[in-house]
Amino acid sequence: MDAVKNDLSPPQRLLLENMQRVNYGRILHLEVRGGEPVVTPRTRIERLVRFGGENQSRPEIDLHDFALKGKVIELFEALERMGDGLILKLEIKGGLPFDMIVEERAS
Repeated sequence: MDAVKNDLSPPQRLLLENMQRVNYGRILHLEVRGGEPVVTPRTRIERLVRFGGENQSRPEIDLHDFALKGKVIELFEALERMGDGLILKLEIKGGLPFDMIVEERAS
Protein backbone atom coordinates (compact mmCIF):
# COMPACT_ATOMS: atom_id res chain seq x y z
CA MET A 1 0.00 0.00 0.00
CA ASP A 2 1.33 3.44 -0.92
CA ALA A 3 1.88 6.11 1.70
CA VAL A 4 -0.11 9.33 1.28
CA LYS A 5 0.23 12.86 2.64
CA ASN A 6 -2.55 12.27 5.18
CA ASP A 7 -0.50 9.43 6.72
CA LEU A 8 2.15 11.95 7.82
CA SER A 9 2.40 13.49 11.28
CA PRO A 10 1.90 17.28 11.51
CA PRO A 11 5.70 17.93 11.71
CA GLN A 12 6.28 15.69 8.67
CA ARG A 13 3.52 17.48 6.72
CA LEU A 14 5.10 20.84 7.60
CA LEU A 15 8.48 19.68 6.27
CA LEU A 16 6.86 18.28 3.11
CA GLU A 17 5.05 21.58 2.49
CA ASN A 18 8.26 23.54 3.08
CA MET A 19 10.02 21.36 0.51
CA GLN A 20 7.18 21.93 -1.96
CA ARG A 21 7.30 25.68 -1.29
CA VAL A 22 11.10 25.80 -1.82
CA ASN A 23 10.97 23.66 -5.00
CA TYR A 24 14.75 24.15 -5.53
CA GLY A 25 17.04 25.06 -2.66
CA ARG A 26 18.05 23.95 0.83
CA ILE A 27 16.69 23.66 4.34
CA LEU A 28 19.44 24.30 6.87
CA HIS A 29 19.78 23.44 10.59
CA LEU A 30 16.69 21.24 10.86
CA GLU A 31 16.54 19.43 14.19
CA VAL A 32 15.26 15.89 14.51
CA ARG A 33 13.69 14.80 17.81
CA GLY A 34 12.26 11.36 18.29
CA GLY A 35 12.47 10.82 14.53
CA GLU A 36 10.37 13.91 13.79
CA PRO A 37 11.57 17.06 12.00
CA VAL A 38 11.51 20.15 14.23
CA VAL A 39 11.68 23.69 12.86
CA THR A 40 13.50 25.95 15.32
CA PRO A 41 14.61 29.60 15.21
CA ARG A 42 17.94 28.36 13.74
CA THR A 43 16.20 26.62 10.81
CA ARG A 44 16.72 28.50 7.56
CA ILE A 45 15.57 28.10 3.98
CA GLU A 46 17.73 28.96 0.99
CA ARG A 47 15.76 29.14 -2.24
CA LEU A 48 17.49 28.74 -5.60
CA VAL A 49 16.07 31.26 -8.08
CA ARG A 50 16.58 30.28 -11.70
CA PHE A 51 16.04 33.00 -14.25
CA GLY A 52 13.63 31.67 -16.84
CA GLY A 53 13.11 28.56 -14.68
CA GLU A 54 10.63 27.06 -12.22
CA ASN A 55 10.57 29.42 -9.24
CA GLN A 56 7.05 28.83 -7.95
CA SER A 57 5.92 26.37 -5.31
CA ARG A 58 5.07 22.85 -6.45
CA PRO A 59 1.42 22.50 -7.54
CA GLU A 60 0.97 19.59 -5.10
CA ILE A 61 1.15 22.02 -2.18
CA ASP A 62 -2.52 22.88 -2.75
CA LEU A 63 -3.68 19.24 -2.79
CA HIS A 64 -5.32 17.87 0.35
CA ASP A 65 -3.90 14.38 -0.20
CA PHE A 66 -1.71 12.53 -2.70
CA ALA A 67 0.63 9.55 -2.90
CA LEU A 68 4.11 10.25 -1.56
CA LYS A 69 7.13 9.80 -3.83
CA GLY A 70 9.75 7.24 -2.83
CA LYS A 71 12.31 9.94 -1.95
CA VAL A 72 9.92 11.51 0.57
CA ILE A 73 9.25 8.14 2.18
CA GLU A 74 13.00 7.45 2.28
CA LEU A 75 13.63 10.82 3.97
CA PHE A 76 11.10 10.16 6.74
CA GLU A 77 12.45 6.64 7.26
CA ALA A 78 15.96 8.12 7.62
CA LEU A 79 14.70 10.64 10.20
CA GLU A 80 13.03 7.84 12.15
CA ARG A 81 16.29 5.85 12.18
CA MET A 82 18.20 9.00 13.21
CA GLY A 83 16.03 9.47 16.30
CA ASP A 84 17.62 12.67 17.59
CA GLY A 85 20.06 14.77 15.63
CA LEU A 86 20.66 17.70 13.36
CA ILE A 87 20.37 18.00 9.60
CA LEU A 88 22.90 20.62 8.61
CA LYS A 89 21.65 20.74 5.01
CA LEU A 90 18.71 19.13 3.23
CA GLU A 91 18.99 19.68 -0.53
CA ILE A 92 15.65 20.04 -2.37
CA LYS A 93 15.21 19.52 -6.12
CA GLY A 94 11.80 19.70 -7.75
CA GLY A 95 10.16 19.83 -4.32
CA LEU A 96 11.74 16.49 -3.36
CA PRO A 97 14.59 15.67 -0.99
CA PHE A 98 17.77 15.04 -2.95
CA ASP A 99 20.44 14.57 -0.27
CA MET A 100 21.30 15.72 3.23
CA ILE A 101 24.26 16.33 5.47
CA VAL A 102 23.71 15.29 9.07
CA GLU A 103 25.74 16.10 12.14
CA GLU A 104 26.74 13.09 14.24
CA ARG A 105 28.72 12.72 17.43
CA ALA A 106 32.17 11.23 17.13
CA SER A 107 32.73 7.98 19.02
